Amino acid sequence: MLEAGNNDELPVIPGKRYFTIGEVSELCGVKPHVLRYWEQEFPTLKPVKRRGNRRYYQRHDVVLIRQIRNLLYEQGYTIGGARQKLAGPEGRDLDESTREIIHQLRVELEEVLDIIKG
Repeated sequence: MLEAGNNDELPVIPGKRYFTIGEVSELCGVKPHVLRYWEQEFPTLKPVKRRGNRRYYQRHDVVLIRQIRNLLYEQGYTIGGARQKLAGPEGRDLDESTREIIHQLRVELEEVLDIIKG
């Protein structure tokens, strides 16, 4: 797993529709039990649950988990503080990690557009 200070070394999010909890764990550098705990603490984190109560995360869930990870591990927020930051009007402020995620998404979308046009 990645250390708390290595948010820049997180892998690129693949272009899949759904991710298992194991895949999200590797993509975000957080153990699966932490992801399950965060689901209880952050109301906006709601993976799709299918047969056998299996969790399937979508891309927006992975981005949200990376934001939560950044707030808790990098910026030193408490769970309550991170919840407020994500929910409140100040949660809309773009910090450096959010800008990086948006940039990454934009690059990936432009690549998809080039493939479609090609």
